[in-house]
Amino acid sequence: MNCSISGEVPEEPVVSKKSGLLFEKRLIERHISDYGKCPITGEPLTMDDIVPIKTGKIVKPRPVQAASIPGMLGMFQIEWDGLMLSNFALEQQLHTARQELSHALYQYYCGMLWILLGSKDWWLHDAACRVIARLKKERDEARSLLAQSERQIPMSMSTVTAVNASALSNGKRAVEDEELGPNGKKLRPGISSSIITELTDCNAALSQQRKKRQIPPSLAPIDAVERYTQLSSYPLHKTSKPGILSADIYYSKDIVATGGVDTNAVIFDRQSGQILSTLSGHSKKVTSVKFVTQDDLVLTASADKTVRVWQGSDSENYNCRHILKDHTAEVQAVTVHATNNYFVSASLDNTWCFYDLSSGLCLTQVADASETEGYTSAAFHPDGLILGTGTSEALVKIWDVKSQANVARFDGHVGAVTAISFSENGYFLATAAHDGVKLWDLRKLRNFRTFTPYDSNTATNSVEFDHSGSYLAVAGSDIRVYQVANVKSEWNCIKTFPDLSGTGKATCVKFGPDAKYLAVGSMDRNLRIFGLPGDDGPVESS
Repeated sequence: MNCSISGEVPEEPVVSKKSGLLFEKRLIERHISDYGKCPITGEPLTMDDIVPIKTGKIVKPRPVQAASIPGMLGMFQIEWDGLMLSNFALEQQLHTARQELSHALYQYYCGMLWILLGSKDWWLHDAACRVIARLKKERDEARSLLAQSERQIPMSMSTVTAVNASALSNGKRAVEDEELGPNGKKLRPGISSSIITELTDCNAALSQQRKKRQIPPSLAPIDAVERYTQLSSYPLHKTSKPGILSADIYYSKDIVATGGVDTNAVIFDRQSGQILSTLSGHSKKVTSVKFVTQDDLVLTASADKTVRVWQGSDSENYNCRHILKDHTAEVQAVTVHATNNYFVSASLDNTWCFYDLSSGLCLTQVADASETEGYTSAAFHPDGLILGTGTSEALVKIWDVKSQANVARFDGHVGAVTAISFSENGYFLATAAHDGVKLWDLRKLRNFRTFTPYDSNTATNSVEFDHSGSYLAVAGSDIRVYQVANVKSEWNCIKTFPDLSGTGKATCVKFGPDAKYLAVGSMDRNLRIFGLPGDDGPVESS
């Protein structure tokens, strides 16, 4: 039976002597006090005309929802939610009580110490409490940093137990789950003041050296570059998945690293013509490779969303030291800072990460909230305080590494920015995209020259200054070398090499030491070396 006013089952049912209608007691009492008549029939009514109906107090009346299974399920859900909220409130109260108890114990011990020392200075006790609070805060921060470091520093293989051996691959972080902040993002320690000081000191030293920089006498002259021809071709990658997407050269050892569509990176000794090591572990194509010129390290980025750090050994093999999984989309580029202690990865997830090289710890992950496009290329300025990134939407962004602020952006390209290269003079930036190559003056933040070497259907895939800043190489449907001039003078194309791969797509180009040769990767599986006959390594192999 339902209340004639609310339509619900009454908790305290009463009935009218005059009309025989059923009401909720509190509702009919209020109505009678306000109007003095029955809300249904309109006839005069007093509380003497109301008769209470006795019901069991243990079992409360069931609402209409309890008359069906879906209604009961809804009730159970509401009760479960209430139970969970109550449990959470109790846990919060317990945590608060523990903290208060801990603080009270600290105060008690300090008070006892204060009494034993016989001090009559009341402020000593208060100062002790403040010291305790500060120490507790520092302890909690240290624990948080230690826990994050332990997750990202790989476990020594000699200490891995049999249980963990099946769960961890070589170099993989021991724990995949990261602590999350209140906004759901991973917690990062940030770039500390000591690191910023290190970057600033490096910048000052390199800038001072650049002022005294001269073109080395051993640099290949223009007339020699004009006579370059293909010296050799080496099949480094698998026939089933051909294509070299990235290359880098370790100048002091004259070895080349290539990253391929076949998911492998290859370390190749140009002088002997031998493969030193094949770095296998990525599950998708390797999009970028970089040498670190100390500690014999190699970085590889992949479309499998990871970056790997490889450690060389005396046996010339490379073992995976870290697997970094901080990105949520393809990692398109890695670039090493001039200190050789840090590096940056750039991804299609619209973020770039700044890493400590020795620990593999991501110190900060930077996203541009104003943009949604991903990053397709990245490079450090030679002095190390500026980072350049190219996006999938034809933008070039310049970042201040210390503050992680976007300080400049260049537009005007068409298509994704496929490559970025800073000149060693510190003033020029070259960027490549579908529409060709643009040269930018970093002093005035403007574009001063554009090359369109190919037709509208052919993208420019790579652009690279040599280490002296005297030559610029461009790769697309062929390979072209330009003589670097100043802002007002013409940059002349001094040599064009055909793409001998037959694919019509040269993907990467790198100058060797003193520009004595060029290493070119294409969408076949061969690394090609261009230079002067007699300056090459072994006889061509195929």
